[in-house]
Amino acid sequence: MMKKWFITLFSFIFCVVTYAAVAPIPLLQSVSSQLISELKRNEATLKTKPQLVYNMVMRILVPHVDTESMARNALGRSTWQNATTAQQEQFTHLFTTLVVRTYSSALAEYTDEQVRFYPRHSTIGSDRAQVESEVIRAGGGQPISVRYFLVRAGSTWKLYDFSVDGISMVASFRSQFLEEIQKTGIDGLLRKLAEHNVQQN
Repeated sequence: MMKKWFITLFSFIFCVVTYAAVAPIPLLQSVSSQLISELKRNEATLKTKPQLVYNMVMRILVPHVDTESMARNALGRSTWQNATTAQQEQFTHLFTTLVVRTYSSALAEYTDEQVRFYPRHSTIGSDRAQVESEVIRAGGGQPISVRYFLVRAGSTWKLYDFSVDGISMVASFRSQFLEEIQKTGIDGLLRKLAEHNVQQN
């Protein structure tokens, strides 16, 4: 399952948000071109310089993600509401770091994966958008169906979740976090995430 998520990250990052002045799909395509260009330019060092990939994701992707909404949904409504403001902020930071570090490793394996958008299957409303696409693997193989969920935030569009073959990324994390919360509470989850992120440095 994680291998599929890794492959999908290419589409996840390529298809991040944009500016409300332009339709979501053309803008997502523009962002994808920028990232692909950087990957190709740095292809020789992607595997030997993980910090380069991490910085790439932080610079290109994270500013265009609704990290608080994504973190809130990953933690679960009840747990989020019962958490203190400090715990919410700490979880949002730790979760964002976890996602970036977990999936940055996929970029080091970039081998010309491409994304194909399907506007006819996408739904774009005044404040929500669902964009359908497929990840086309280099060398063939069954394409991976990916759906992106975006929300309008002021004058921009921001990504808050995506699904792979119908499985939500946020929901997958939430099920893992719920198990840990039931064992050790939210403070235990925060400690575990912090320890994991340190180990990945």
